[in-house]
Amino acid sequence: MAVKLLTFDLDNTLWDVEAIVTRAEKVMRAWIREHHPEFASRFDFSNFMALREAVLRERLDIAHDLTQLRLEVLRRAFAGTGYVAEAAEAAAQAAFEEYFRERNVVEYFPGALEALRELREEFDIYALSNGNADIERIGLGHIFSRHFSAISVGAAKPDPRMYRAAMGAAGVAAHEIIHIGDHPEQDVVAAAAVGMKTVWVNFAGQPWPDLPRPDAEMRSFAELGRIVRRLAGESAGAA
Repeated sequence: MAVKLLTFDLDNTLWDVEAIVTRAEKVMRAWIREHHPEFASRFDFSNFMALREAVLRERLDIAHDLTQLRLEVLRRAFAGTGYVAEAAEAAAQAAFEEYFRERNVVEYFPGALEALRELREEFDIYALSNGNADIERIGLGHIFSRHFSAISVGAAKPDPRMYRAAMGAAGVAAHEIIHIGDHPEQDVVAAAAVGMKTVWVNFAGQPWPDLPRPDAEMRSFAELGRIVRRLAGESAGAA
């Protein structure tokens, strides 16, 4: 079989990240209100977004790193209400941990975990993600042999470095890899640009944009095994 590696995006491919982040934000803010009531009485929580935009403008060096980005926003928020640097750092770290614990509690899309377990019997599997999910905390360490993130690579998809990092670690050529992800540009077009086969995760049945098309499209995880084996067979036949 010519295909030797499957690479998966995580957020919005295996789970709904917006719902997770919304819940994690609520937990973090509730913790801040309980443990830092004076800060909460002074700070308008709606200003978090404005602070985030300011950090993105000023700190291009961490724009790809969602962990450091959130920590810097929290530091500035606490410092802006009178916390000295050391206290602001401690409060930011503690608040982030509350957020991060919840961020790594996921509800898989139907059939996702079962599909991963099945495919793991036949292929090596890597995770490639722009987000800051922790596969060990989530419980996927036994599924994914490696996890490349924007944080670990130093660049976010569609930058090709993440895909090339996976190729180098696995010691395989691009045509021996199938990448599965939900984002047309960051997943499908970017992976295809380095020579990988691609599967577009399209649960909502959205029309494909005006971009080079994926090798396959899936509407549910029940389809994935069949799609992967078809693409693997085509690769073997072309070898």
